Amino acid sequence: METAAARPGQSGDSADVQGVRSIRRALDILSLLTEEKPSVSIRDITEATGLPKTTVLRLVHTLEHSGLLWATSGGYVAGPGLWRWAYLARRSWQLPPETQALMRELGARHQETVNLYVLRDICRVCVAQQESPRPLRHVVQVGDELPLWAGASSKVLLSDAPDALLARVARRSPEGDSHLETLRKWAAAARRDGYAVSHGEREEGLSAVAALVTGRSGAVVAALALSGPTLRFTAERVAAFTTDLKQAAARMSERGFDHPLGPAT
Repeated sequence: METAAARPGQSGDSADVQGVRSIRRALDILSLLTEEKPSVSIRDITEATGLPKTTVLRLVHTLEHSGLLWATSGGYVAGPGLWRWAYLARRSWQLPPETQALMRELGARHQETVNLYVLRDICRVCVAQQESPRPLRHVVQVGDELPLWAGASSKVLLSDAPDALLARVARRSPEGDSHLETLRKWAAAARRDGYAVSHGEREEGLSAVAALVTGRSGAVVAALALSGPTLRFTAERVAAFTTDLKQAAARMSERGFDHPLGPAT
């Protein structure tokens, strides 16, 4: 990886920018690895990033030397050096056993997918999931980032957000700045009711119900949601989902988490 140390005639600021650019490029390379594509070749990386081959080779060599990539006959795969970080991430984000049990119970009772989302900048991130056993179901991979401009979980996570954040989210929506007033109304309703519902707002045919999970300070720290095909989210079932989600979210909140995903004890 290119060093951030200044070369003769190079300012510190320029070196910093170069260093940040190199880190960004290295992360872009690692992000090419997915479940569907667990290995990549130099050619794959060059085509995907648009970087010169010499730059790609230098970055790949550095990542390989650090154990973050591993060379195989089929290309480069995730290296063993990532195991340590994966272990640390798993411990940091592992749900408490009681919360895992609550999600399993919700999934078993309602036969729909249960997700737990947290806020990350202007996105919501799925940090846990109990997948529906039905063939036709909604599935989000743990770690996926979804937009905040629509969806029941987004409304919940934005329920006590400052107006500046709502404005940033609106700007990224298909409607642009004009979506701000809608976000304000959604956030206020979620804050008042303790839950939110969505039908086809982000994806046609998909519905969800989400409830607020709060921390010790009373601030919203997560959204607990049930989601699935709209055809199964009748008014009667939505009412049942809402009751159970609010009860489960309240039990999670009662644990007094500053963050609902602190290390398991």
